[in-house]
Amino acid sequence: MASLRIEHLFKAYGDEAVVHDISCSIEDGEFIVIVGPSGCGKSTVLRMIAGLEPVSSGKIYIDGRDDTETPAAQRGVAMVFQSYALYPHMTVRENMSFGLKNLKHSKDEIADRVGGAARMLQLDALLDRLPSHLSGGQRQRVAIGRAIVREPKIFLFDEPLSNLDAELRVQMRRELGKLHQRLGSTMIYVTHDQVEAMTLADKIILLNKGRIAQFGTPLEIYNNPHDTFAAGFIGSPRINLIEAEIRLVEGNKVVVESPMGAKFHLSRGRFGAIQPPGKVTLGMRPEHLQLNSQPGYVAIDLTVGLVESLGDSSCIYAALVNGDEFVLKLQGQNDIQNGTRVTAYIAPENILLFDVEGRLISHPDRPAAEAEGPAH
Repeated sequence: MASLRIEHLFKAYGDEAVVHDISCSIEDGEFIVIVGPSGCGKSTVLRMIAGLEPVSSGKIYIDGRDDTETPAAQRGVAMVFQSYALYPHMTVRENMSFGLKNLKHSKDEIADRVGGAARMLQLDALLDRLPSHLSGGQRQRVAIGRAIVREPKIFLFDEPLSNLDAELRVQMRRELGKLHQRLGSTMIYVTHDQVEAMTLADKIILLNKGRIAQFGTPLEIYNNPHDTFAAGFIGSPRINLIEAEIRLVEGNKVVVESPMGAKFHLSRGRFGAIQPPGKVTLGMRPEHLQLNSQPGYVAIDLTVGLVESLGDSSCIYAALVNGDEFVLKLQGQNDIQNGTRVTAYIAPENILLFDVEGRLISHPDRPAAEAEGPAH
């Protein structure tokens, strides 16, 4: 295990900057997931940590040692790639032991390490097979086993499950979680899939355009996203974002009105010095909405466009009165038909509020609002 500290990491290719001033600290044994949209710099950050990509500026410390310029082979890290990178002419045993032979380990030590990793990953019966005779999941386990036998300080995973089908991805995700529990090693995992990030991570580094948008636990980012980007990227289905206006500031009350006519009475202290008129954005997660009215809940009138039944739940794709899409995720089964008009309800404390720059100014841990009438 090892700690990792990154200070002001910057990477540019010519005049094009792809990673901007990234700083963070990762503790021994943490499972960190770097997530973000395609092209945001995730893999570049991972490759700089591994020593496979030179750093333009900034520092990388592994266990307190400055390893910014240390060659990759001497950093004590092992990387698992999306493509598996297995030698097709070598057996599973030979692929897993190849790096150890190059490091001049004894035959007995190599056999012990390969045997131990094979048992851990349920590859015992496959050690004499070629990669071409393995399934995608088995090949990925071999790639992970090749990393395990090196006994690295840090494991680095670059989108290792993206080539697998949906069912196998779920299975391998569970196996990676169990592997982390078993080894207790520091692991850094890159993905564009927010479901992988939410289920695997102790903490998430959310990247946007080469910068850290937010660094925290999955639930911290889900419940208290720093901005509309974080709110929209974490959570599935995607959060509903509705533009609104500050209509009145009076005493300790602020009145916010949505385009559909719903009014929200908020505590002025949560807004700081904001004054009307002022634009804000309301955020409502699909899973926080329901069709049953409760005292004090906000009501939103909708027209259903599409119902996706998932068995234990349903996704309702509807339209607001102004035509904007609005999504609900309802537990259980229902008989809602396309074209039906419905009223959705949400607890005020589950409404997020963002300022004109898209930054969070409200979160569910604080009293959020009292609703005044349904939206029409």
